[in-house]
Amino acid sequence: MRRKASRPNDMANALSHDQNFKNLILDYPREALSFFAPEEAPTPEEAAQVVPVRQEQLQERLGDRFRVLDTPLLVEWSDNRRSAILFVMEEESDWSRFSPHRLAQYCLDLAMMFETERVVPVTIFLRDAGGAARSLVLSTERRAYLTFDYLACTIGEMPVGRWLASDNLVARVNLPNRRGGETSRVEVYGQAVRGLLALEPDGGRRAKYIDFIDIYANLTDNEREWYREQFPEENKAMAGIVQTARDEGMRRGIERGMRQGRVDGERALLERQLRRRFGSLSPAVAARLGEASASDIEIWAERVLDADTLDDVFNSSH
Repeated sequence: MRRKASRPNDMANALSHDQNFKNLILDYPREALSFFAPEEAPTPEEAAQVVPVRQEQLQERLGDRFRVLDTPLLVEWSDNRRSAILFVMEEESDWSRFSPHRLAQYCLDLAMMFETERVVPVTIFLRDAGGAARSLVLSTERRAYLTFDYLACTIGEMPVGRWLASDNLVARVNLPNRRGGETSRVEVYGQAVRGLLALEPDGGRRAKYIDFIDIYANLTDNEREWYREQFPEENKAMAGIVQTARDEGMRRGIERGMRQGRVDGERALLERQLRRRFGSLSPAVAARLGEASASDIEIWAERVLDADTLDDVFNSSH
């Protein structure tokens, strides 16, 4: 999504924000539309399906114009009373990098690709929209030839009070990104966690979006202590989720390590067998062994028993 040059840390942070919001939109597409683009989103009562457009499809059809961090969503109504709408959603953590020209070009690309004129562009400004252009007009003194508008959702300008008890999970985890007013940062954080625990039953996603809330809340040590006092149940549940996620990550890491250890052992055994049968190995053979998969090693280990030459081991035609 980013085109303007920037300091390395700024670029890394921008991409991190983009990925955070892309994950959120892909995990909760209907809730994301209701929060970021309410005037065009299907209502909860409507029988509509919201489907993220496959990245592979976009990359194949758009080539160099494909933007991996944009998030198109296709909304289709099951009653066929209206045509599908394609929502093009992008996040901007820094409004100065926003380009209506770029967004308009991408929307036109997608309109041509899907053969539709029902495309809704949505820009999510994380903190403020500043001086970001709100429209694009190509014109002369005589007439306007192209007018392009988009929906702007500026999270940082939303009053937090309206969303403290929302049943929209996307709204709840974004509470720390909104203007607090009279509501303390600790209360905002606690209500975000409380909403996540109430609305998301899956432990993996809970752990994922507790991290999301933490990143944008950025509480001080004192504020965390106040949170533990004011939200003891949420704090206890959150601690359990985080520990479970860590235990699961450690278990998977151990399993990966054990699998890798077995492969490395089999690789070393095969190398010893090859040296014993055929003498010293060339750098090319050593490199091939080092890059080999577990299945490659298994196949070569069977061949080495009957092979007369190294080519017999590595060449499947022998």
